[in-house]
Amino acid sequence: MNDFPASRRTILGGAALGLAAAGAAGPAVAQGASGGASGGAAALRDPRDKYRREPFPEQRQPWPALAGKMDPRPDHGESSYRGSGRLAGRKALVTGGDSGIGRAAAIAFAREGADVAINYHPSEEPDAREVVDLIRQAGRKAVALPADIRTQQACEDTVRKAVSALGGLDILVNNAAYQQSKADILEISDEQFVRTFETNVYHVFRFSKAAIPSLPPGSVIINTASVNAYDPGEELIDYAATKAAILNLTKGMAKQLAKKGIRVNAVAPGPIWTPLQVAGGQLPGKLGEFGQDTPLGRAGQPVEVAPLFVMLASDEASFSTGTAVGAHGGKGQP
Repeated sequence: MNDFPASRRTILGGAALGLAAAGAAGPAVAQGASGGASGGAAALRDPRDKYRREPFPEQRQPWPALAGKMDPRPDHGESSYRGSGRLAGRKALVTGGDSGIGRAAAIAFAREGADVAINYHPSEEPDAREVVDLIRQAGRKAVALPADIRTQQACEDTVRKAVSALGGLDILVNNAAYQQSKADILEISDEQFVRTFETNVYHVFRFSKAAIPSLPPGSVIINTASVNAYDPGEELIDYAATKAAILNLTKGMAKQLAKKGIRVNAVAPGPIWTPLQVAGGQLPGKLGEFGQDTPLGRAGQPVEVAPLFVMLASDEASFSTGTAVGAHGGKGQP
């Protein structure tokens, strides 16, 4: 299935980060189907209470979990992200694009003028349908590519379908991830360890390798790393190891692909309220502590990460490659 039928519903400088913030903090006025905004100035908001500060209620969903069933639902920018045409005419593929950070990036890309293909696990289709509708409401083409991407064939097929359906590709976001918290290494099964690496690391390598022949000079690859790449959580040692590998892949690929005019960067989030957290990403009974220890005193929302993807994908960041940008509420690196 390439598309839903129409009837179915490293650190960057302050200037660059300022450009990133413009997307989500655009003028507080109504926007049209294209996501553009006009007139007025955005009001300043204290980042400490811009989003929920209260502890999240304890909850659990079977993996991979659905954003639509979370309490509260995450803010992916459905009503808050306003675009300004910074990615007009671009063609993007986002893995894990049905929910969480990938969903926020897909919405932002569409409202910035890009056509977007999203890959997601087949069981996440209810969330994916919402994203497809939002992309279309922004006046852009939406391509749905359900697949379990733990095999080379699935990765290569997904990239091929995206290139065909979009008529090319110039933005690749490798974002899909698997995360299960375990208090003791003896509780991590070999199956979990392999699955975490297959999902998180292998897909970055395989999607990138499959996409590179179709990426023209000026294209970008953006990988989702984590603060765990720098400061691994003791209950996430397998997940943290994959994020360190992704960061290393990002820096190595950036050096090599610079010769082709392709930039490669990473976004390294901290605690962000996504389905990963309610599908085993936090230890039982610990969800109420999620994000509470950040200097800002709360977890982040996916929409707060989306502008970083937009900035790194745009030509405004043309001299930035091999870098990582954080969104962690003041605790973590970069």
